[in-house]
Amino acid sequence: MALLRSERFAAFLLVAAAVIGLALANSPLAASAHAIESFHLGFLSVGHWVKDGLLAIFFFIAAIELRHELRHGELDSPNKAIVPTVAAVGGVIVPAILFLIIVGGSDLSQGWPIPTATDIAFALGVLAIVGKNLPPKFRALLLALAVIDDLIAIMIIAFFFTKDLAPLPLLVAVPVILLFGWLSYRMARFGRWLIPVLIVLGIAAWLLVYLSGIHPTIAGVALGLVMADGVAGRARHAIEPWSNVLILPLFAVVAALVPLPSVSVNELSPAFWGVLVALPVGKIVGITAGALIAMKLAGAGTDRMPVGDIIAVAGLGGIGFTVSLLMNELAFDGQEQVANEVTLAVLLASVIAAIVGGVLTARRSRIYARRAQ
Repeated sequence: MALLRSERFAAFLLVAAAVIGLALANSPLAASAHAIESFHLGFLSVGHWVKDGLLAIFFFIAAIELRHELRHGELDSPNKAIVPTVAAVGGVIVPAILFLIIVGGSDLSQGWPIPTATDIAFALGVLAIVGKNLPPKFRALLLALAVIDDLIAIMIIAFFFTKDLAPLPLLVAVPVILLFGWLSYRMARFGRWLIPVLIVLGIAAWLLVYLSGIHPTIAGVALGLVMADGVAGRARHAIEPWSNVLILPLFAVVAALVPLPSVSVNELSPAFWGVLVALPVGKIVGITAGALIAMKLAGAGTDRMPVGDIIAVAGLGGIGFTVSLLMNELAFDGQEQVANEVTLAVLLASVIAAIVGGVLTARRSRIYARRAQ
């Protein structure tokens, strides 16, 4: 079970799953793979069950992580939170601006959120592989940065990718989510028999949010934020291996199930180049600048980090992957050719960021190892 919780193993599975998806889409099995993806189970296709259903569980875990960091971790005080918060904002603004500059004023501008995301699992996995000698606050900054980044991504999804909002299901979802949270605080009194009730309420909340027109991953976020600490921790512990081994790899396979573009490099969409540049470059510039500005403004009361460490963290922050792929699905829904090209750009940009961030992190790790001798 320890292997299934390993950050290294989770990162390896993500990469392997994306490679499998890309290989399937460009093989003689492509038609069969797309037929399975589009096969309907109930009111959604298999692909949408993965992207809208299973991914909500991943966001549920991310919300629990965010709640923990806000209450007991690296975001539980203003002094701790200011650097990762401003760094995360910088890591959203700069890539978005770069993307918009590259695509110009075209109708591709709705893809600006794609390069703003950081993949927690992938980034921490690379850190676990190459950064064993780094101080704990290096990982703490990366984790806090990625968690805040996910929160921003959630807000972007809620505000910019909601179509045809239906208020009634959303209004009904609110008391269902609140009841879910209230019952989670009663677990100590009523025992484990409440677990099936919580599962039913969670599914009901997901369905209501889906019917409201808001992306249903938001339901996972809301449920994770309202849970009692102890219950949320146990839920995360139970679900995390399934997320690492099943949910995220399945999403990676489905998201990467795109054919290689049959066009020359010069004919690729500006959105492709926008993501390919904005994700690794924009993140490293935005996160580094944001962190340095935050430390300057906060003064001596802030827990300062060496600039080299911050740049290495920023390099890892350019690994977009999971959430960037989701943003691509939402931004270019109905524009299949563009979406396919941007999927490839996300994969390439994340690999570039993983290499650059990995090299920078390994170098910092060697520096700390020499100091410890």
